[in-house]
Amino acid sequence: MISVILAGGRGLRLWPESRQRRPKQLCKFVDNRSMLDHTIDRLINLGSSRIVVITSDDLRSTVQSLVRQRPTGEIKIDVLSEPVGKNTAPAVGLALAQSLHEIRDEVLGIFPADHHILDNQAFEESVQRAIKAARQGCVATIGITPNRPETGYGYIEKTKWEIASLDNVYQVNSFCEKPALDIAQTYLDSGAHMWNAGIYVAQGSTLLEEFSRYLPEIYENILKGLDGYISSYEHLPEISLDYGIAEKSDRMAVVPADFGWCDLGSWNALEDLHELDDNNNVICGDDVVALDSRNCVIKQCDKSIILFGVDQLLVVETDDVIFVSDRNRAQEIRSVVDTLHQMDRRDLL
Repeated sequence: MISVILAGGRGLRLWPESRQRRPKQLCKFVDNRSMLDHTIDRLINLGSSRIVVITSDDLRSTVQSLVRQRPTGEIKIDVLSEPVGKNTAPAVGLALAQSLHEIRDEVLGIFPADHHILDNQAFEESVQRAIKAARQGCVATIGITPNRPETGYGYIEKTKWEIASLDNVYQVNSFCEKPALDIAQTYLDSGAHMWNAGIYVAQGSTLLEEFSRYLPEIYENILKGLDGYISSYEHLPEISLDYGIAEKSDRMAVVPADFGWCDLGSWNALEDLHELDDNNNVICGDDVVALDSRNCVIKQCDKSIILFGVDQLLVVETDDVIFVSDRNRAQEIRSVVDTLHQMDRRDLL
């Protein structure tokens, strides 16, 4: 399998740790290693024949530097960059254009760079099921079994029927937008709905056929090869793989999975990565003292952080910023970034 890692996002809700020069996939939230490094490790252990990292032009040199610092003797890792952000469908087209002739007979796996996974063995088993489905002509995705009514994720609804000769692989009935809380509870109770992890596995030839069918403008430029594709990139439609292909295709299959998946989309998600202390605080850092303080999220870097008598705070320290917020407003951090843009505080972005 050729593994494609999508590493071009910005992660604005994780400001001030995630910045323009160091977005969240390059940040270190677990074991002092970047999320991109963790993703590469998983895909090497999975048995990938080659890895292609797709990022943005302004991050390309940083990502290449990270790849060069990895142990020698690993599999080949290519770094491709988008001339301009166009969402995930054109980004995947870069990998298809790069290996147009080779890719037809290969299974292609598409993985976000900014997810954390606790159970790597269960992850590998799920991807292997998806690979088997891909070899039967499916576009397979992995659905995460929900453990709470989550309004921040899209959902995948499976049918009742397993696909013939495949174990724990189901036809997709529908893709669902991020729901209101009452609908999310209904999804949880149904047993048929899973979180959409944005992972796709398909035979290269199948994926090319789906691009030809649903995104012909992108497909026609893929056929030009990598240089021709890049030269036309600015004129490609801006569309996600979810909207462009997955929600329309009749080849979709889903593998229900539970491998301790975490989409680090906001500071509150650190709860899934770190053990809570006795007062339900999430502490990420070695020099934090929380006295009579509860339900806080603390990310510490260099300075000592002491909390006393507070509740529901978010505290983030970086080398140049200390950010303090009501934890319950963590999803609104994008508005802080927007305000800093208006103030022309580029030093903080």
